Amino acid sequence: MKVGVVVFPGSNCDHDTYHVVKHVCGQEVLFLWHKDSDVSGLDAVILPGGFAYGDYLRTGAIARFSPVMQAVGEFAKKGGPVLGICNGFQILQEAGLLPGAMLRNRATKFLSQPVHVRVERDDTPVTAGIAPGTVLTMPIAHGEGNFYLPDEDLDRLEGEGRVVFRYTSKDGALDEASNPNGSARAVAGVCNEARNVVGLMPHPERASEGELGGVDGRRLFEAMIHALQHA
Repeated sequence: MKVGVVVFPGSNCDHDTYHVVKHVCGQEVLFLWHKDSDVSGLDAVILPGGFAYGDYLRTGAIARFSPVMQAVGEFAKKGGPVLGICNGFQILQEAGLLPGAMLRNRATKFLSQPVHVRVERDDTPVTAGIAPGTVLTMPIAHGEGNFYLPDEDLDRLEGEGRVVFRYTSKDGALDEASNPNGSARAVAGVCNEARNVVGLMPHPERASEGELGGVDGRRLFEAMIHALQHA
């Protein structure tokens, strides 16, 4: 399997993601520079976290115009798996590949801490084989992770089963104390209608080795690899 990791000016989790996919999961990985316009030959594309273009104007707002994003969009339309992590999620929203917008965190502070997220769906490339209700622990690191959609659009998103992750307590309960940034209905990750594009705010690449304190995040990469190998 060959995975492309997109690199924007300001990305800071690209090498972490590359390391996990290549050295932890044993797959071939290529860096895709933001000016690249060819993703042919890839089985999956990951947009990592960071501060693309310094988060000037709005998170992801400039990065969405990079040449690589047109190629990513075409890749996604053909059914290719795309994963956006943190800033990568925000870029996918700005590019119209995922719904919603990210507002400033409820406390208007940058948050860097471990959180618990409950898996809501097992029919996406990164959650295949992970039972709904499973609680994973991964860190967040963002200032604008407050997921927003109007209520009627959220109802539609829920009805279509496109909420993939929610912030919960360690035992999977929904409560305000476990929703660190104030996201609407505790949404931590969503997918597109075709279910092949997924975005989440927590960083699975930072929770993929025991030395870093946990391996729950690795399960998402392993799920994607397994799904592709058995497609």
